[in-house]
Amino acid sequence: MTVTSDRLPMLFCEVEVVSVERLSPSFVRVELGGPELADFGVDGPRYDQRIKLVFPDPLTGGLTTVAGADDSWFSTWFDRPVAERGHMRTYTVRDVRGTGVETRIVVDIVLHLDGDAVGPGSLWAAQAAPGDRLVMMAPRRGFPYGGIEFTPGPGAEVLMAADETAVPAVCAVLEQLPSSAVGAVFMEVPETGDVVDVRRPDGVSVTWLPRNGAPLGERLHAAVVAHLGTPGAVVEVSPDEVDPDLWETPSYSSSGEEIEASRTVGHELDGVYAWIAGESKVVTGLRRHLVRELGMDRSQVAFMGYWRRGVAMKS
Repeated sequence: MTVTSDRLPMLFCEVEVVSVERLSPSFVRVELGGPELADFGVDGPRYDQRIKLVFPDPLTGGLTTVAGADDSWFSTWFDRPVAERGHMRTYTVRDVRGTGVETRIVVDIVLHLDGDAVGPGSLWAAQAAPGDRLVMMAPRRGFPYGGIEFTPGPGAEVLMAADETAVPAVCAVLEQLPSSAVGAVFMEVPETGDVVDVRRPDGVSVTWLPRNGAPLGERLHAAVVAHLGTPGAVVEVSPDEVDPDLWETPSYSSSGEEIEASRTVGHELDGVYAWIAGESKVVTGLRRHLVRELGMDRSQVAFMGYWRRGVAMKS
């Protein structure tokens, strides 16, 4: 029996795995369904829409209940024992299939299975099977939800850069861009086998950057600065300078700073909108190059630390 809470302005319900597909060595695609998803929806393009998934605890199988949840649920969730509540992580809606009670939400999950700190999402996805259940928090049609950071101005030239954690978001955006869109996209992935075809407008170039053993972010940084006409530029970022919660968009800054225009009209990067997401240190280096070195206006960029190497994410 499906459990849900219809007392909240967002969808908060149990969903079931409908299908699982291994896309590549590092990515698993999971299709999730449930009758409550008939109410999923956003106002306008969903672009890089984020949702929350709560995975069962791998040791106990414990999964939070959504029955009777009210507005206080999220603020008290972290106070509950992990063995009972499970583990929450953030993902992008890669695609939406079907309509009504047959609506399915597609999520692509990165398999980080190397090293000592394997995340609960990767662990779950590596063994996911049809019929498995988890909890989803997502937009309910007709109610504000947030979670969309891709907001270019009309006619803006798009610049997108991502590591594997942000590849699903970039691919979702590419498939929703108008045919007239122009720009360049750079995606770094663990290995050559992770390169896949993705629909895109003819005016948007896509460059895949398999690491194949190279240091994380090295190829991505080099490709972006070369595209901007500054090949070889390296921005040093020490570990203590990295904000693990780095999140800066034209309307929000995790540092609390006001985002306002900071340059004069006529700058060479006028008309460019940058969306950069991935590991926080890599994103910080690219942010400094664009904003500090090249003088790009902070109101035209979105820099998001999706994860921080060596730091466990809370949600």
